[in-house]
Amino acid sequence: MKTVGMYLVELLASYGVDTVFGIPGVHTVDLYRGLVDSSVRHVTARHEQALGFMADGYARATGRPGVCFVITGPGVTNMATAMAQAYADSIPMLVISSVNALGHLGSGNGHLHELPDQRLFASSVSEFSHTVTRAEELPQVIARAFSVFSSGRPRPVHIELPLDVITAPAGNLPAPVSPPPRATTGPAAEQAIDRARALAGAARAPMIFAGGGALGAAEEVRWLAEALDAPVVMTINGRGILPPGHALAISWSASSKAVRDMMRASDLIIALGTELGPTDYDLYANGSFEMTAPLVRLDVDAQQLFRNAVPVVPLLGDARETLVAMRRTGLTGSAGATRAESHGTRRAAQCRDEGHRELDAASRRDLSLLEEVRQVFPEASIVGDSTRMVYSGNLGYAAPRPRTWFNASVGFGALGYGLPAAIGASLGSGRQVVCLAGDGGFQFTLAELGTSVQHGAQVIVLLLNNSGYGEIKNAMLSRDVKPIGVDLHTPDFVAVARAYGWNAKRVEDGTPLGKILSQARQQGGPWLIELLTTEDSQKELALF
Repeated sequence: MKTVGMYLVELLASYGVDTVFGIPGVHTVDLYRGLVDSSVRHVTARHEQALGFMADGYARATGRPGVCFVITGPGVTNMATAMAQAYADSIPMLVISSVNALGHLGSGNGHLHELPDQRLFASSVSEFSHTVTRAEELPQVIARAFSVFSSGRPRPVHIELPLDVITAPAGNLPAPVSPPPRATTGPAAEQAIDRARALAGAARAPMIFAGGGALGAAEEVRWLAEALDAPVVMTINGRGILPPGHALAISWSASSKAVRDMMRASDLIIALGTELGPTDYDLYANGSFEMTAPLVRLDVDAQQLFRNAVPVVPLLGDARETLVAMRRTGLTGSAGATRAESHGTRRAAQCRDEGHRELDAASRRDLSLLEEVRQVFPEASIVGDSTRMVYSGNLGYAAPRPRTWFNASVGFGALGYGLPAAIGASLGSGRQVVCLAGDGGFQFTLAELGTSVQHGAQVIVLLLNNSGYGEIKNAMLSRDVKPIGVDLHTPDFVAVARAYGWNAKRVEDGTPLGKILSQARQQGGPWLIELLTTEDSQKELALF
């Protein structure tokens, strides 16, 4: 007999799902029955929070939703942090959980894994949370979920299946259709596009902000930038929309003085798929972010169009579809003359030069390290936790293409993200991924070293070890707070990594890594490179 749990796997496969991240439990055994003969791969994590981060990394690297199976109660509560991170960054994630049987929901009788209201709990970190009470609901709610992912602003969706619904017969349900119909978002309204086109064509010194919502429109963003001779400032999640060598590409933080100066000298600002939020645009919390020029803003979320800055022309629609429609008609006015003068190219070059001069010595050193990584692994993605190298990269790392630079240091800012997200990104893309982590955050999800080996992820970890929460310690000192709770006893990370089957090496922070990275590339397999920053670095190095 085909059950609802078995039918669910068939349904997911029809939507193109090829990977599910999960940890089986007694409440989800019957979800796994359908995976046995399925083409859908199952990746077993060591903790639900980490499997959520893996799904997040998979989604960011591929552009497809990451899918998770978790148990009732603690599986859902453990997933909440990962869901919140994905919610903050508009990442498509489908979380499918079990829940106690119908009639037992919220009873308070002490059933295994019982929560007072699991659906309500998950709803605060998801676009919607739904309890399937009848087998016939399942195709409809899955269709709703994938419509969220393909139209509007993608965010996590939670669907819970009561234990008695999972095992209910599904023989009368319609056979999944592949590909199934799904909703999509089209271009902005023609009248709004015409107004934006007129403003853009008349501008003499325009500039563009490109965020994560424009990742799928890289070719069209490039067209717009070149047609307007407009510098493009890429946010943290928008890095790589223009390649590093492009004359109009700017990978400096939108909070930098260099970008502020360029904003003040612009007569039109075009924002594409970006929240204009403080962690990108007011990183130093000094209130210096303000629109001094008319704003044309394109976003798929109607509410977001009016958060943080109000546009003179709001464009509600898909970034790629809207720019394709604009390109079809072309631009008029002074755009051609402005481009001929190469004014925007000079402005972009000046911004890059000024941005580089703003950096302190440590940030410059970190950016040089990241450039070494890019040279040795030009196809690799770099995925990060909250750590110094990530902060430096957010200030000025130029990603080679979209979806190759992302981290959890801004927005929701969950620690422990780096390693599992790197694993998910590698399994989804099939490519090498370099993970940037600090010793504090790394220990949140250290056990996922085993997941990486078990499932063949191609991951290299650059682990900065200062034996504590260094950034928080610095924050305490800057506020005249005596550091407490920030110094950690750390394990022998090299020994731990080797115990999990990784190659591992310990060097002093600041050591050129080109030779070691080349060795890792030649040998293959997962690698951990620990960068020591303690006063005893030389003593430790002598032991190895």
